[in-house]
Amino acid sequence: MNHAKLKPKSIAITAHPTVEQAFQIAKEISEFLEKKGIHNAYGLLYDKSLIQRVKAREFDILIALGGDGTMLRAGHLCAPLGLPIMGINLGRFGFLLETRRDEWKEAVRKILKKEYWLERRMMLCAEHWRTGEKLGSWDVLNEVVVSRGQIVRPVHLTTYVDNRFLTTYVADGLIASTPTGSTAYALAAGGPILPPESRNILIVPVAPHLSVDRAIVLSEGSFVSITVHTEHQAIMSVDGQVPIELSDGDEVKVRANDYNVEFVRIQDPGYFYRNLTPHMNRNPSTTNYAS
Repeated sequence: MNHAKLKPKSIAITAHPTVEQAFQIAKEISEFLEKKGIHNAYGLLYDKSLIQRVKAREFDILIALGGDGTMLRAGHLCAPLGLPIMGINLGRFGFLLETRRDEWKEAVRKILKKEYWLERRMMLCAEHWRTGEKLGSWDVLNEVVVSRGQIVRPVHLTTYVDNRFLTTYVADGLIASTPTGSTAYALAAGGPILPPESRNILIVPVAPHLSVDRAIVLSEGSFVSITVHTEHQAIMSVDGQVPIELSDGDEVKVRANDYNVEFVRIQDPGYFYRNLTPHMNRNPSTTNYAS
């Protein structure tokens, strides 16, 4: 746990463009901060001018309004900069977010009084390789998924850990997850929940066919490589973003990133397990489909 903290002098506020009232609440937070004498700027999550100012390190903290997807995008932006993020939940799940929409004012007051702590979470780096050439690399907060495409046939995924052969999965896919991602797709695929500040990669097969069907937690510092063998479609997806097409023989390498993401927390450090049970007992995303 990282208890380093400061009284912010400048705060950026981002709002998800399609979440109801997000922009209005961002404006209200901005006005509240202005009255407190805190320099700030607010805008939509994809506001290029605001993103440029964030990358120029004009701000001490970023406040993100939306859901867990908003926090993923904020993490990709802020982690390389060492910029802490506080999330205000305007979505449904809110595993990553710190406070609810009706509690933002008290949360901001606590930040201004330095009554918070910083939770440091591991990120991954995923690389796409083809015939010895690196085609791209991505920062990962939740998970990397190597899987079949639209054709409903499994793919063969030869997997190495620390350059040692592990197994060849015959499955719909394979998830390489951070501890943060252990409450996302990896959980839905039957994986365990890891403490948020641990530094282990979690490997979870998706619909394995006569293959290893258990999740594996790697040692801290271990890395994994996954080679695709397929005669049809295969893809790689990072944190639920637009998938990247893979060809037969392509390799996906996953390791701990050189930097972490930092979340602003005003709850006590026991918040994670306390909040976990309510999330698990009722899936809020089913609300709109209740009979």
